[in-house]
Amino acid sequence: MRFFKILWLLGCIFATEGAWSCPKKPIVFAGLDWDSARFHNAVARLILEEGYGCQTDEMPGSTLPLLSGLIRGDVHVTMEVWPELVKETWEKALKAKKVGHGGVNYPDAVQGIYVPRYVIEGDAKRGIAPMAPKLRRVDQLHQYKTLFADPEEPGKGRFYNCILGWACEVVNTKKLAVYGLDQHYTNIRPGAAAALSAEIASHYKRGQPIVAYYWGPTWVLGRFDLVKLQEDPYDEKIWERFMKESKPKKTTDFPPIKVLKGYNIKALAGSKEIIDFLKAYQTTASQTSKALTYLHDHRGKKARDAAFEFLKNHPEVWQCRPPIKNGHPRHLK
Repeated sequence: MRFFKILWLLGCIFATEGAWSCPKKPIVFAGLDWDSARFHNAVARLILEEGYGCQTDEMPGSTLPLLSGLIRGDVHVTMEVWPELVKETWEKALKAKKVGHGGVNYPDAVQGIYVPRYVIEGDAKRGIAPMAPKLRRVDQLHQYKTLFADPEEPGKGRFYNCILGWACEVVNTKKLAVYGLDQHYTNIRPGAAAALSAEIASHYKRGQPIVAYYWGPTWVLGRFDLVKLQEDPYDEKIWERFMKESKPKKTTDFPPIKVLKGYNIKALAGSKEIIDFLKAYQTTASQTSKALTYLHDHRGKKARDAAFEFLKNHPEVWQCRPPIKNGHPRHLK
């Protein structure tokens, strides 16, 4: 029954099952350990399974191991590549023709170091007075270590970094050293994305100060009023040196990011229709954040539920193009 619902939602009439070239083995997706990647995996897998009749699977893990798996061919598809965080490895794999460029998933991702707006401006409705009205930049944080005090390390503040094992955790650790903040702050590396979001949510609901790295699209940035602290404007040359050097002396703001998709060329050889679908797949950060907010607000729902809800509520995204030749399925817009 759900198969026919999917066909109705997509507004497509597919050819007879088997008329297009699914790989003989299941298509293995990179099971990246953050919410937006889980959601996009669920949407793509739902369409490939219910619409194309392909088998799919998912390999759980974090950024760097799964990118290595994509290059080796253990993983066949990744729905999120944040290229500036893995630039050297990604570009080397593209050049060696181990992986294919799947195009942009969403073009407007953000990341940075954030504090709640009430830390700077206060919140009269909640009876919160401004705590750091002059705080604007990351390199000012050494002045505010008592505000963001670490209860377990007297004399130090507490900085909530990205997730242990993610590329952004390494980047932020280097940033702390460049700004000299490693001498003033405990570098907290959460073990999971849920742990980091829980810390931010807990502090925010209690009106307490917190400084943390975060990224979007996420339900956290959609739900809480957070302010990104400023850094020097992104400079490509400085950023490249910063990423290559183990102990860089300069850094800049994070680069603007278009989140990409990738696939293992050998694994999907002979599956042109699947590659075409992956290249055609594109969303926005706003659409993704709304889907993640749906998941957060509906406890017990899974990423596949959010995917089905997304397809139902956004037919304009999944309109079909005219059928391609040879009776293959119409591709998604």
